[in-house]
Parts: sequence; C-alpha cells; structure tokens
Amino acid sequence: MGVIYAVGFVIALIVALLMTPLVKKFAFFVGAIDKPNHRKVHTRIMPRMGGLAIYLAFIISFFCVMPLIPEGMLLGKDLNLLKAVLVGGTIIIITGALDDRFELSAKLKLVLQIVAACVVVFGFNISIEFVSSPFGENMQQINDWIGIPVTILWIVGVTNAINLIDGLDGLASGVSGIAIGTILIMAIIMGFTPVILLSTLLLGGIIGFLRYNFYPAKIFMGDSGSLFLGFCLAMLSLISFKQVTLVSFVIPLLIIGVPLSDTFFAIIRRLVNKKPIFAPDKGHLHHRLQDLGYSHRKTVLMIWGIAAIFGAMAIIQSAVIKFGANWITFAVVCIVIFLTQIGAEIIGIVDKSRRPLIGLLQKLGLKLGLVNSESRSK
Repeated sequence: MGVIYAVGFVIALIVALLMTPLVKKFAFFVGAIDKPNHRKVHTRIMPRMGGLAIYLAFIISFFCVMPLIPEGMLLGKDLNLLKAVLVGGTIIIITGALDDRFELSAKLKLVLQIVAACVVVFGFNISIEFVSSPFGENMQQINDWIGIPVTILWIVGVTNAINLIDGLDGLASGVSGIAIGTILIMAIIMGFTPVILLSTLLLGGIIGFLRYNFYPAKIFMGDSGSLFLGFCLAMLSLISFKQVTLVSFVIPLLIIGVPLSDTFFAIIRRLVNKKPIFAPDKGHLHHRLQDLGYSHRKTVLMIWGIAAIFGAMAIIQSAVIKFGANWITFAVVCIVIFLTQIGAEIIGIVDKSRRPLIGLLQKLGLKLGLVNSESRSK
C-alpha cells in the first residue's frame, strides 16, 4: 500500500503541474478573472478557478490508483466514505467554479454548500455518531437529531473557513496542505486506509498547484479551490472524528486552527463594528500582519508556521489521549485559547484599540508590583 500511496501522490503532483497552466488559459477564456480593487492585495488582473486543477489532479489520480488497491483492502464502509467525498466534492467544485466566473451571491453559495453537506449526510449516511470528552475515556453515542445538524454545520463551516483566509498568494493552499498533511500523519499512525489515500492524493495536487500559486502567483485558486479544499478538510477531519475512537473533539479543531480562529475573530470583529457577518473587510490575520510591516512572502510563511504549530499540537494531543492523560487536553485548550487571544489583541485582528486581556494582565501585574513594593518597604 505504501507504494500505491506514493504512486498516487506522484500522479496527482504531475497532473497538477500539467493542468494548472491549462486551467489558467481556460480561466482567461471564460472570463473567470479577479480584478484588483481597494480590498485586494494584487495590482493586476489575475485568473481564478485554479482549484479546478487541484480537483482534476485529485480525481485523475484517484481513478488511476483505485485499480491497484488489493481486493479486500477497502471495506464497504470505506468505499462509502470515498464516494461521499467524491460526490460532495464535485458539487462543491461546480459551485466554486460558477462563483469564480459569475460571482454568485453569498446566499446561493451557502445553499449549494448545504446541499453538498446534505448529500453526504443523507445520501451516504455519514454523520457524527460518537463524541469523546477530554475527561472521559469512553465514546458517548449521540442522537441523530443532534449529530446530523452538527455534521452539516461542521461541513459548511470548515468549507467557508478556508475561503476566508484566501487573501494572499499561496496562503490558503499552503495552510490547507499543512492541515491535510497533519491528517495524513495521524491516519498513517492509526492505519486508516481511506484517509491515507485521500490525504495523499490531495497533498500531491496541492503541492503541484503551489508551483504556480506561491508568491508571485500566476493563478489564484479562487472559490473553486478554497471551497473544495475546505470541504475536503471538513470531510477528512469528520471521518477521523467519527471513526477513530481515540480522537478527542479537540484534535479536529487544532488541525484547522488557523482558518477556524480567523473565522471566529472575523465574526466577532464584524459584530463589534456592527457590520453584516458576511461583509468582506481587510481585518483578517494576513491583512493585519501586512499592516504591521511584514512583506507578502513573510506574512504567508509566518501563517504557514502557525498552521504547522497547530498541526503538531494536534498530533501530540492524539498521542496524549491515547495514553489516557486526558487532563492535559484541558490544559492544552486553555493555553491555546489564551495565546490565540493574546496574539489577536497584539495584532489588532478584532479592534486595534481594544485589548481586554492584555489590559487585565497589565493591571494584575501593576497590582502585584505595588503589593511587592509595599511588602519590601515594610
């Protein structure tokens, strides 16, 4: 199987390298272009729809390696999972490609994403059935009336999370690649064949596409790419969440920590500023880092580094849970939330002037300093 995975990765990589220039020409031909404006970083007309190259690399490599897999290696439920990703991903890539060309309304895109999620849930009977707590070793079964809505919300939410960070050359594709690489490592450790196969093929396609998407980009992956990769991330993390009993609810959240936290702060920022939740702005993580003086390339590499840290924490966390040290999960969650909030306040991702946690720490430090000085004087 290791050889088959390697062959699939190479095929996806080569197909992405060959198809991306053709997709670029196709995007210009059909008018799927991105014009610069006051919200965007680029200063020239750029082709979109690059996600189509990643999708083609994934699909072509998938059908090339499937005949090579020994009979009996994939069970019926495994094939069902693969079909769900293929069908749902196809709906999403069509949605994204249409948006790249015609700029669909946010409501219509949301409806089509919900359709894709419902196809996965009701068409292939995939939903969260069990959940593990950081403080309990046993998996707890949950009712369908809870599991199904949560599954649909998870798929739609993660699908859009990648779209929100797609603002710089190679940013969203790189962060997605790191997240998928994290899932791949965990799947290899746990021996989960369907996730290993899907992750390997997706990773090959992403790396091949990055050859043209990293700064200075020759093509954007557009909504076709960001939505497709977001959907695949949602499905891969959901499958692991559903099937691997040693995985706590914390791990999928860590894997997509960068897009998830950026999405969370974007919602808070727009609520604080009394703006519509779906209204675009220039307050995302990559915008704020650039405002602090970091170059385009350094900003992307810094966020890649943050994504890699989140990925490493997810892998370590899965090992911790495996050995039963569930109390560490609570400590990890608290530390992550604390550091994320501090970082958000430092760069001003919600509001440049409001720093509640830093202000509280400063007040506590000042009070402690006064107490110490008084005790010394006595």
